Amino acid sequence: MSQQAAVPSNNSPYADLPPINAKLFEAKARKGLTFDQIAKSIGRDEVWLAAAFYGQAKFTEDELKTVTTLLGISTVEALNELGNHWWPNRGLGPMPPTDPVLYRLYESVLVYGHAIKAVIHEKFGDGIMSMIDCKVNVDKKPDPKGDRVVLTFDGKFLPYAKW
Repeated sequence: MSQQAAVPSNNSPYADLPPINAKLFEAKARKGLTFDQIAKSIGRDEVWLAAAFYGQAKFTEDELKTVTTLLGISTVEALNELGNHWWPNRGLGPMPPTDPVLYRLYESVLVYGHAIKAVIHEKFGDGIMSMIDCKVNVDKKPDPKGDRVVLTFDGKFLPYAKW
């Protein structure tokens, strides 16, 4: 299921990314592949792979070679733009976010953040949930009232140090 695709690289968040990232998205659409299908080619999770497409995670050289070969885009160009010399500048877009999906995620932290923090402290003590050592899963759960989005953040607990 191939389709034409053009990423508006002058719009946010694409304008802040190396040009090769737009080519990754366009090739993904042309090939009709999902993030999950591409992620499996390199042994990664679909959310991690999507983050790498948005420049929020770093491909290894071997991962980038596999992905570009699968997508039929220039490996040399990808390595020139996202190779060992390049590092992610994490955190895309305005705050608060203007995209409705991103805004609802932001809103969930605004509304439930202090409650989640209190429960984490009760269960684990004084510390944080790592986003560095974290797995994020997105699942679809059928429901008679409308399908449900199930987000799981599986992060390592890091206690605050005392000195």
